[in-house]
Amino acid sequence: MRASILASVLGLTALCLQAQWIDHKAVGIPRTADGKPNLTAPAPKTADGKADLSGLWILAPGSGGLSQLKPSEMKASAIALHKEREENLGKDGPSTQCLPFGFLTAGGGNMVKFIQTPGLIVLLSEDLEYRQIFTDGRELPKDPNPAWMGYSVGHWDGDTLVVESSGYNERTWLQDGYPHTENLKLTERIKRSDFGHLTIEATWTDPKLYEKSWTTKVTGMLTPDTELLEYVCAENNRDLPHLVGKNSDDTKNAVKLSPEILSKYAGTYLLNAKELGIPGPEVVPIKVVLAEGVLKLGFGDAAATQAMTPISETTFTGFGGRIEFDKAGAFFTVKIAEGDFRANRKN
Repeated sequence: MRASILASVLGLTALCLQAQWIDHKAVGIPRTADGKPNLTAPAPKTADGKADLSGLWILAPGSGGLSQLKPSEMKASAIALHKEREENLGKDGPSTQCLPFGFLTAGGGNMVKFIQTPGLIVLLSEDLEYRQIFTDGRELPKDPNPAWMGYSVGHWDGDTLVVESSGYNERTWLQDGYPHTENLKLTERIKRSDFGHLTIEATWTDPKLYEKSWTTKVTGMLTPDTELLEYVCAENNRDLPHLVGKNSDDTKNAVKLSPEILSKYAGTYLLNAKELGIPGPEVVPIKVVLAEGVLKLGFGDAAATQAMTPISETTFTGFGGRIEFDKAGAFFTVKIAEGDFRANRKN
């Protein structure tokens, strides 16, 4: 299901990134001599000369996030709720409960289809979520009915789409389970750099809980010659019964490992993306760093911030699942309800 244990480790919001019509070659796709999509070809334009964002994109979280803020710049209530959600392994999260995850673009970690028209851009997700970005000159509503996806309006700054959003309800979660209020405002700058790549730079502001704004960056890779495959979380929600216990249960069983042992596992590992059902990239890079005597994980370009707790010389937990390292650090295996997934060391 969406936002399962592996999702929390890798920063993905879905494990069911699937595809259909895999033998159909879409029209209008620039191709190399061998017939493969040319993802470095120039970015397309619409009939009125605007940048065309249309396509099916895999969005991956990159740099930035709430880690940019100091604890002193967060309200005590936000810190307390984050700690409570962390302790409960996120089992009350909207995605775990098969509720909308929200945002679709600025958080990254999912597959989104952009459909662009002259006055409206529609975003579709495999789990039947949708988002509308109005580019017809209207303003944001003054007193909106709070919504899961909020309300979005956009305008063009050259080839960059600038999107302003507000009117969110409080039921969606921010990065790592941090909360927000209905005062949350989001500004995104979306740019398609070439045919196969785009970036989304987002600024988040919620003065009722956070004294400063923070930024995130999401990268997108086009997945041509395929389509979304409908996915309904509530039809196959197998994760919830496994989310038992507390995060502190791991701490009780923790062992002390020397820096020499921990340093053996630091490096970049590559997970086979096809095993996760992710079309497009061949591998999912996972960084393991040793910081302040603790091993931490990071996905893609994101900073390694997910701390792990050692319960043996080779086994680590602390995120609801387990990672088992080869003693030489040549690979590790993620063990979760969905199965075992091996990641081989790159360096």
